[in-house]
Amino acid sequence: MDDKKIGLKEAVSIGIGGMVGGGIFAVLGLAVALAQGGTPIAFVIAGIIAFLTSYSYAKLSQAYPDRGGTVKFMNVGFGIGVLSGGLNNLLWISYVIMLSLYASAFGSYAQNLLRITGDKAIDTHIFMSAIILLATGINYYSIRVVSKIESYAVIIKLVILLAFVAVGIYGLFGNQNLQQLTVSNWEAPLKLVTGGMVIFVAYEGFELIANAAPDIRNPEKNIARSYFISVLFVIALYVAIAVIAVGSLPFDEIAKAQDYVLAEAAKPLLGKIGFTVITLAALISTFSAINASLYGGSRVSFELAEDDELPHELSKYCWNQPVGLAITAVLTLIVANTLDLESISTAGSIGFLLIFAMVNYVAFKKASDIKGKKTVALMATLLCLIALAALIVQQMESNLVGALIAIGIVITSFLVEFIYKRTEQSKP
Repeated sequence: MDDKKIGLKEAVSIGIGGMVGGGIFAVLGLAVALAQGGTPIAFVIAGIIAFLTSYSYAKLSQAYPDRGGTVKFMNVGFGIGVLSGGLNNLLWISYVIMLSLYASAFGSYAQNLLRITGDKAIDTHIFMSAIILLATGINYYSIRVVSKIESYAVIIKLVILLAFVAVGIYGLFGNQNLQQLTVSNWEAPLKLVTGGMVIFVAYEGFELIANAAPDIRNPEKNIARSYFISVLFVIALYVAIAVIAVGSLPFDEIAKAQDYVLAEAAKPLLGKIGFTVITLAALISTFSAINASLYGGSRVSFELAEDDELPHELSKYCWNQPVGLAITAVLTLIVANTLDLESISTAGSIGFLLIFAMVNYVAFKKASDIKGKKTVALMATLLCLIALAALIVQQMESNLVGALIAIGIVITSFLVEFIYKRTEQSKP
């Protein structure tokens, strides 16, 4: 039986693969627009919150190993009711938002690839819709294929990004744009914080280790190690990428290439070849992230139906997959083709900051049961809530529509659960 278990290396791969999906390709330009020369600091701030939250996830995963992951933690902490159901609904919708973010990034990089080859430009929405439909078809065809695509994609994107970092650091020496990283070019402290929070979605994904917790070998040691190693590695990777991007390109060029800035940052270092390679890496990464997240989103809706937090019809199967797969795909098509990148990123960050705040609170509440430190869990809870408040205030000023949409999604998640519970209770 033990040969079916996964070791530390595989568990770390799940965490890194979950985080280094399409997020960094989608939000790097947005981060620079908000934090300017302080972009690496914005990634550090977001990373600190992710790292502290990973402590709560590690302790909860050890105490309550379950393939439901976050859904299980909410139910353990708050019982099965409107609060846990609303939060779990928000988790499902947050998957949809992340899928939309990945699709948006895929569309931008795909259009960019055509621009390099000299072909006629195609509307990004066509690419976005096509990749969602293709990934949905693959999910229906075979989950094994989804798993294989993800395992190969993790290796490809990490090799390319690490090579980019190695060459990029070398290329920074003597680059006149390096002075853009000086403190004088940083935005105000509050903007650095909110900049970090808008791109917080780039760290979403480490929580997938929780879903694999029952299968991890030597869980007493390897669960915690897998969380901490994966998050620390990704913080270092993101900060290095941010330093290279800001140190390689003038701010005005970064602004022009906001949707595909990572590929643009490869140009001064490796020319057209580097630009093309990073673009291909972005396409592979975002495609694999869409593949994996579609499956994850459908599993969340299935778990919610099983726990009587959503209608039982969602626990049924259609073409050997949960009904939630089709619903997740349709919702993703709507969101991706309706909202702009900043609004999608903001909605995703607000959703996950609230979810992570509640997971941290569960770890605080259950500290004695999970043998965790109350101070760490409480600090993580407060930091998530403070960051959430700062992000909402900043976005209300700069992106009112996006902020209102995000708040509306949160309210709707709880309202749907409240109506469902009342409807169920009124049945004879």
